[in-house]
Amino acid sequence: MSPDLYIALSQEKVIKEAALRSGVSRGVMQACWDAAGEVIKAWATEGHSVALPGLGSMRFGLRAKSVEDVNDVKTSLIKTRRIVFTPAVDLKDELKNTAIQITCIDRTGKEVKRVTSADDGTIEDPEENENVMAPEISGTSPFTDSTQVTIQGPQGAEVRYTTDGSAPSAESTLYSEAITLNATTTIKAIAILDGETSEVASKTFTKSGESGGFDLGN
Repeated sequence: MSPDLYIALSQEKVIKEAALRSGVSRGVMQACWDAAGEVIKAWATEGHSVALPGLGSMRFGLRAKSVEDVNDVKTSLIKTRRIVFTPAVDLKDELKNTAIQITCIDRTGKEVKRVTSADDGTIEDPEENENVMAPEISGTSPFTDSTQVTIQGPQGAEVRYTTDGSAPSAESTLYSEAITLNATTTIKAIAILDGETSEVASKTFTKSGESGGFDLGN
């Protein structure tokens, strides 16, 4: 794959190619395409996970707050509506085994660099992607005297952190302002949104010859 080939393919082009590969006329292919699309939309709207031939499955979903008391159930609990696509194993394998090229082109259109992927081909799990994104921890390391550390979580999320190396939880310190470190410290943080918790983000800020200790700055 190459980024410069990532262009939108029209429905007409897809139907034409499918007709050529299958030997079915374009008119019949168009009718089948339209009928399949209507069935998929109808079933997905009813809550089913619908198979997409050769690709995987699709379903509609919601992100909503949970409540303990049924009397608290109301439509305002719904935050977002989602379309979740789960790729088939064969499709995942195809992506995993595909070499990816990154091409750098200057303003004149001249190619200045091209590299080919050497990663292990790890494929993200779409179900895992539904989770809250981990916060980002920023600050200078190593530092000589002190450093200001900021933690940025997803919009609307609260961020909890620790400075003693322990795993943060919903009971850990709530982040509200920049943290001033004056000694080597490992900060670990999580983001919590609508009752869901992100993975732990961790970063060590090093001061030569020292370890531990911090104070909150303004």
